[in-house]
Amino acid sequence: MFDHLPHPGAVASFVQARHGDPFSLLGPHPADGGLIVRAFLPDALTVELVDAVSGLSLGALERIHPDGLWSGYASTHAPYRLRQTLPDGAGGTLTVEGADPYSYPPMLGDLDLYLLAAGRHHDLADVLGAHPRTVDGVAGTLFAVWAPNAQRVSVVGSFNGWDGRRHPMRLRAPTGVWELFVPGVESGALYKYELVGPGGDVLPWRADPVAWQAEKPPATASVVVDPEPFAWTDQDWMQRRAAAQAPDAPISVYELHAMSWLPHDGQEASWSLLGDRLIPYITALGFTHIELMPIMEHPFGGSWGYQVLGQFAPTSRMGEPAEFARFVDRCHAAGIAILLDWVPAHFPTDAHGLAHFDGTALYEHGNPFEGYHQDWNTFIYNLGRNEVRGFMLASGLFWLKRFHIDGLRVDAVASMLYRDYSRKEGEWVPNQYGGRENLESIAFLQDLSRAVKQTSPGAILVAEESTSFPGVTRSADEGGLGFDYKWNMGWMHDTLHYIETDSAYRRWHHGEIAFGLVYAFSERFVLPISHDEVVYGKGSMIGKMPGDEWQKFANLRAYYGFMWGHPGKKLLFMGSEIAQWREWNHDTGLDWWLLESGANKGVQTLLGDLNRLYRGEPALHARDCDHDGFRWVVLHDADQSVYAWLRFGGQEHRPVLVVCNFTPVVRHGYTLGASQAGPWEELLNTDSARYGGSDVGNFGMVEARPEPIHDQPASLTLTLPPLSTLILAPRR
Repeated sequence: MFDHLPHPGAVASFVQARHGDPFSLLGPHPADGGLIVRAFLPDALTVELVDAVSGLSLGALERIHPDGLWSGYASTHAPYRLRQTLPDGAGGTLTVEGADPYSYPPMLGDLDLYLLAAGRHHDLADVLGAHPRTVDGVAGTLFAVWAPNAQRVSVVGSFNGWDGRRHPMRLRAPTGVWELFVPGVESGALYKYELVGPGGDVLPWRADPVAWQAEKPPATASVVVDPEPFAWTDQDWMQRRAAAQAPDAPISVYELHAMSWLPHDGQEASWSLLGDRLIPYITALGFTHIELMPIMEHPFGGSWGYQVLGQFAPTSRMGEPAEFARFVDRCHAAGIAILLDWVPAHFPTDAHGLAHFDGTALYEHGNPFEGYHQDWNTFIYNLGRNEVRGFMLASGLFWLKRFHIDGLRVDAVASMLYRDYSRKEGEWVPNQYGGRENLESIAFLQDLSRAVKQTSPGAILVAEESTSFPGVTRSADEGGLGFDYKWNMGWMHDTLHYIETDSAYRRWHHGEIAFGLVYAFSERFVLPISHDEVVYGKGSMIGKMPGDEWQKFANLRAYYGFMWGHPGKKLLFMGSEIAQWREWNHDTGLDWWLLESGANKGVQTLLGDLNRLYRGEPALHARDCDHDGFRWVVLHDADQSVYAWLRFGGQEHRPVLVVCNFTPVVRHGYTLGASQAGPWEELLNTDSARYGGSDVGNFGMVEARPEPIHDQPASLTLTLPPLSTLILAPRR
């Protein structure tokens, strides 16, 4: 009988899947000049130690527990392998041989663990998660997960029968990181983590928080990903993208939900198919950017991606990560920048996710007044905890660095900034000074902006922020949040309320159009007509418009002309460019057949012309964020619902005059100020027959007289078409 048996209590704890220190029991242990080797191999009929180099036998192992714990002695310290005889399922046997996971030393470096614990590891996804590698000539995968309060953590998967006793992991105290190198595990393997919580209960299997890929929902396992980097061809784009996203650049964003943008024609959704169809579409319409609603892995498609569990994994609904990288590369080749909607404010409660990950409130706050979001039934990240802050910082940077994403649109910033957001009195926890500001989230956003500037030159951050919080687009080093742009939610609400009002009553709401200019240059703004405006009973953009069908289309065209002539970068949600009548539905997609109608096609044609004009006339974009680039000409004509303003792009560029008539009445002989005398071109008229309008206008040209009016040195007399926007400029 073998003499070097382990303590019975340790054996019992192990086979009951409660042992928290597997390396103290399994693997090689020096004894009597040789090695005691133990292994847990429940399916084996026999187990033999063999020399890793020569293949010669070093001795047999003995089954010391009926569940499959084996132990044996070898009189050498030479590297070894384990050779098993297994039943083949057909009445015979087969022999397999492999390296022992418990013969390897710790592999995570002390510096990596220190940076992780400090919340400062910007490449966290290269440390935690599952990473194929070759160690001492043996190919396998290193698994690592942060679970500081677990008593035991095992990796379970397609390679070990999903048995938590087979591959328990090593704890790297005091960091709370568990790691294990498993020989023979290759890319494509499925896995999860099995944890024993602090109370001794085996928890539901968890997906890997740092997985680079997940199974296609509704399956929930994580997937080991090939570590080979994508062969990028966008070096030129990466060098010049900073100029393409600067405050003086034309930025026109097309927001879309990738799955439902694709026509439902029976083809399976994929990044390849999206690239084939979307890239030429965006190029033809002249948008500079696309913004993808969250494509990070999420369990429930009905959340549109906003309830994220895979903060490092592109959704497998559209294909593998390399396919997403190829899509990005193709967009860059076409000169299209990509923004991703990114969600650092909250996460869902699914049992396989982050909720109470190690049996405690780990990623979330323990107090529901801090850690539970009542509006969305989700948990709130505890960004005051170093490891959680570092986890989310690393996620944001991961998309910019690994996938060459050009910027992040950060979702629900307002909910992050205030501890009493959407909470009643007595249901929130003040900050350390007794205030309502969430100091931890503010510091996180500032850290994010600094890290983006440091690690991803040319990438931008855009805030969805609906309050008057000061300095959203001010540098973090100057006390701001450090965003490059902020969605102008006030402008959106005011102007939509105005355009939804029947034209007969607009005179009583005249200030709603103008109010946004009071603060238009206090931040660097994006004017957003996003998905949020065409769901939940709000109606589509064409559906919001008052009047009969003719007036609806005319109102929508005039509004888009107003928007593209207004200071601020532009964002439009898919379907709004074809005047879709129905609200957006992620299950049914867009009504592309509407383009068979002249009126709908006209709106799409107008958007393309507006984008080309916006990009081609520096006065319409170069001073978007500068009050010197804007001057009112007609502001107080409420009775006729007329507005006019000048845009300036600098001395070297011609000015542009924008004139809006928001009544269904033709205004003949309307005189207003111009910045110079001489001929002015009618660059765009939203009432043109080209767009489905009545073709009232000024025959393409009008002469400005040297007669001052409206604080301008010259004057123009125009015919203003009904429900229209005109854009004019001095003839070159």
